[in-house]
Amino acid sequence: MTERLATLDSGITLAYETFGDAHDPALLLIMGLGCPMNWWRTGFCEELAARGFHVIRYDNRDTGRSTRLDDRPVTRRQVAATAAGSRRHVPYTLSDLADDAVGLLDALGIDAAHVVGQSMGGMVAQTMAIEHPDRVLSLTSIMSTTGRRTVGWQHPRLAGMLLATGGVGEDGYVRQSMRSARAISSRLYGLPPAAVEERAHETYGRGWSIQGTMRHMLAVMTQPDRTRALGDVRVPTLVIHGGADRMVDSSGGRATAAAVPGAMLLMVPGMGHEIPVALEGLFATAIARNARRSHAHTR
Repeated sequence: MTERLATLDSGITLAYETFGDAHDPALLLIMGLGCPMNWWRTGFCEELAARGFHVIRYDNRDTGRSTRLDDRPVTRRQVAATAAGSRRHVPYTLSDLADDAVGLLDALGIDAAHVVGQSMGGMVAQTMAIEHPDRVLSLTSIMSTTGRRTVGWQHPRLAGMLLATGGVGEDGYVRQSMRSARAISSRLYGLPPAAVEERAHETYGRGWSIQGTMRHMLAVMTQPDRTRALGDVRVPTLVIHGGADRMVDSSGGRATAAAVPGAMLLMVPGMGHEIPVALEGLFATAIARNARRSHAHTR
């Protein structure tokens, strides 16, 4: 496991790491809004590699050590206007993020991969399956939604939380991260405070920026309703969602599973907006089982 950089044909540079045997079928992990690749726990990546995958995790643009598009500044007022329904030009879209993922596969010489996305990453993974169907062997969408505004809503008490600050600098970011974790994770499965704090320090150290987070938010807020297009997805699909998710209501997961023909739904009672360490083995098994339904099955 060595962190590397890949420069795509678009000029975007993505930081990435791999786990397992490069001769095994590729499995691409796409993280959510404002979160670098370390939010896919190393132990989970190793769990997936042990099931016969060549696992790739990476920093989306505007996170971690990947390209930061600071030449496209946004404001809180712009985010608020977009949330209220404005559809002005945004710095980039979910389709652009899906193109980044495909560009990374190109840079690594990988024709197609099993694709797993979490939260915003699930939206990007769905977009890949729709817009680049030949590059996706199987799809796993975790705690995500279809883009339809009547499903997968955010609990109103969380409004503004993603843009809140706990103060200036690293200490402020860590304080706000711990508040956010308490708000969106579950009492049953949430990480211990010490683990949340450690992850927050690592995230900040990798290059967190509020501007990058806001650009991600605009991409999510202006996403299209993919419901109809998901009906044309023909790769094996697994949807995982928590019954206690307040960031993306579980109706988003149910709607995703209902939209994709033959999709499997794993609904976890009591789980919030998180991948619990205690359930990583269960999720890895479910992802591997879904992948085996594709023509390019794992060993």
